Amino acid sequence: MLDQHRVNAEEETLRQRVRDLPDAARARFYADAGERLRDPDTYAVLNFSLICGIHHLYLRRYGLWLFELLLSVLGIVLLVTPWFALGVVLLLALLGTELYCLFRSQLIVQDYNNRVMREVLAGMGAER
Repeated sequence: MLDQHRVNAEEETLRQRVRDLPDAARARFYADAGERLRDPDTYAVLNFSLICGIHHLYLRRYGLWLFELLLSVLGIVLLVTPWFALGVVLLLALLGTELYCLFRSQLIVQDYNNRVMREVLAGMGAER
C-alpha cells in the first residue's frame, strides 16, 4: 500500500537531484520525462468513467488493465447465468477497487511519476 509521506519524500529527493543537474542535463531530463509524466486529474477522469480499467492503460499498466477487463467481462457474463449472484459480487468487488483507485488517484499518479523520474535519471547516469 502506498504511503503518502514516503511518496512525498521520494518526490522531493528526486526533484532535488534534478535541480542539481547541470543546465544541459536538466533540459534533457525534462525533454525525456515530459512526455512520460502523467496528470492525476486525467487518471481520475478515466477511472471515473469505469470503462473496464482504461485508467490502467494511461499509466502503462497493461497487465492490470487486461486482468480488470477479463474480470469485468466475466462478471457481466455471469449476470445472465445461474451464477448471477457471483457476477454481482465480482462486479461490486471491482467497483470497490475502482473507487479506492479514484480516491487515491493523486498518490497513485505521484508514485508513477516518481518511478518515471527515477528511470530517466538512471538512464542519464544521475541516479544514486
